[in-house]
Amino acid sequence: MPAEDKRWETLEALRNSSKGRLQYDRKWLEEGNVSCFGEREREDTVNLATVPPTITLPTHSNNENTGLFRPWECCVGQDVEVKDGEKESFVLLFLSTCSFLICFQEAIQELNPEPALMLSSPKATKIEGYVKIYEEVHRIRGKAELKHRQELQQETVQGFSNIAAEQKKRFEESLELRRRQEFEAMRDMMEKGSLEAQGRQEKLKEEHRRRNLNLKLREAEQQRQRQEELERQRQAEGRERLRRLNAIQEEVLQLNMQIEPNSKHKELVGLDLSVYTNRGNQLCSLVSGIIKPTSEGGLPVQEDMLNAERALQQMRDLIAAMLHQIAAALAEKKRLKEEEEKARQKKQEVQKEIPAPAPQQKTGGRKEGLQMRADVGTLQWYQQLQDICDQCAASIDDFNSSKDIRVKKIKMELQKTATIPVGQISSISGYHLREIFDKINNLLLGKQTLSGGKMVSVTQHPQGLDFVCYKLAEKFVKQGEEEVASHYEAAFPIAVVASGIWELHPKFGDLFLAHLHRKCPYAVPFFPGWKEGLPKEEYQRLLGYRVLDNGVEQQDNFLKRMSGMVRLYAAIIQMRWPYGSKQGVHPHGLNHGWRWLAQMLNMEPLADITATLLFDFLEVCGYALMKQYQMQFWKKIHLIKDHYFSRIESVTGSGQIGAVIRLRQFLEVSHVATCVTY
Repeated sequence: MPAEDKRWETLEALRNSSKGRLQYDRKWLEEGNVSCFGEREREDTVNLATVPPTITLPTHSNNENTGLFRPWECCVGQDVEVKDGEKESFVLLFLSTCSFLICFQEAIQELNPEPALMLSSPKATKIEGYVKIYEEVHRIRGKAELKHRQELQQETVQGFSNIAAEQKKRFEESLELRRRQEFEAMRDMMEKGSLEAQGRQEKLKEEHRRRNLNLKLREAEQQRQRQEELERQRQAEGRERLRRLNAIQEEVLQLNMQIEPNSKHKELVGLDLSVYTNRGNQLCSLVSGIIKPTSEGGLPVQEDMLNAERALQQMRDLIAAMLHQIAAALAEKKRLKEEEEKARQKKQEVQKEIPAPAPQQKTGGRKEGLQMRADVGTLQWYQQLQDICDQCAASIDDFNSSKDIRVKKIKMELQKTATIPVGQISSISGYHLREIFDKINNLLLGKQTLSGGKMVSVTQHPQGLDFVCYKLAEKFVKQGEEEVASHYEAAFPIAVVASGIWELHPKFGDLFLAHLHRKCPYAVPFFPGWKEGLPKEEYQRLLGYRVLDNGVEQQDNFLKRMSGMVRLYAAIIQMRWPYGSKQGVHPHGLNHGWRWLAQMLNMEPLADITATLLFDFLEVCGYALMKQYQMQFWKKIHLIKDHYFSRIESVTGSGQIGAVIRLRQFLEVSHVATCVTY
């Protein structure tokens, strides 16, 4: 601003003025630096040598009287004009002051030549006081002016700052406007280029689409030709499999015709070919079920071939087992004839088996136990199953006791894959049961089965299939011993899965019965007799008791386990897998239940055991037997109520009355139902 520039110019001019350059020492009189002036040569001039050393005489280059001292310049400055009358006053004042100081100095030197403190005159003191007052006033005035100037300066700076901020905003707005304009121009240019590029791209796409269409047409034609070739090959392979299936079916039917009992074998004691007949019919039905879809225009697949060949092999094994049994029966017949011949010679040497004592004795001291043996056919069937189980155990002994890490790993994976699904069987969901059945069935068929994130198959080891069948049968029996014994309703879902597996894999059924008879001989039914020299613990194991280090298990626990296994057996003989083939007969159907009931009634009752097992069996399987045998079943019920129940009561002690009461109530309800029905 112009005023600000003038202010600085004024300060610079004052600084360069004679008064601004004047140096003044207030203490030059106190320090004794006054020197005598020479005589005044002229009235208006003074020798420069007589000026006190502390006073600097101002000189100007443009002064004509160079070296002349002007007292008024020391007071008012060189640039200030002084009137002539005022000059004389300043000169007189200065000269009088200097004369006084010279005279005072000479008087002091005369009185005391040594240096002494020089006192100022009253006039000098007064002048000095005026000077100090002037300086103080000037200092206060300077402070006020300085403060005023600082406030003005701050206001000026604030004004400049606001102006600068506004100018900055305007500048930024202009930059933003310019940037938007440039952005709009760039966007317009890019949109124009994008439209042009899009047009070119559409043309390229159309050309590319046309080329791809031609290529796809050629590929489709080639694919059609390949499909036709594959279809011809598949048809040829299918026809070849169909011819092979027809040959297998013909061989299976021929082998099944050999199972029909001949008249020359009917006279063999204990020979029952019904098991082989039933199994042969099942295998024929299985093969027919495989071939049936082909009659509707379908072609067999490789899996059908594997199932058919497996059925053929099972049929061959069945024929071999039947011939072996017939040979054994012939040998037994020959042996019996020899024994009869010896018996006629030694009529007095009849061997009687010692009756088996019951696990508990009544207070009367009367023996309880087996009073008569089961029939020969039942005992042979029982022994045959045990031989099959022993042979299977012997065949997998090397696999079971192998020290090879790889074999151990395979064994553990197979065992987990086979047994874990059995432990998961429940009656919650049919889909859940079907999933478990499919998993077990696929494992037994040799397919890859997922277990624990790994694929497992019985083909990983030669003894894998036998091992899985053995462990699977053992696990199902254990489920009846534990799960069914604790929850009776679990018998049917476990039984339906076991029945379905048994129907497709007969070897599993044989092993299941063998394990069941070992743990529960009353499922045969078979009451093992006690022989001389047989340890008591071993005999109790034969009866089904658990013999531990601390003794034999309690009677209640024993009956609970036997009840669970008999209930599972009663459920299996009446249940069939609902998703399987309904053409074949049950692998172990109600006829075996009827045989079991008849055999039980032909044997002397055992205390607490017979009543418990009869009640469990009839409660689970009684309705199915009634539907199958109708009046014959009710005759059996009346036989039990009128005759056999009294024999049960005669061997029952006072602490074993619970099972008898349950059986009596069941028989009474059944009797009422018979009266209502007939």
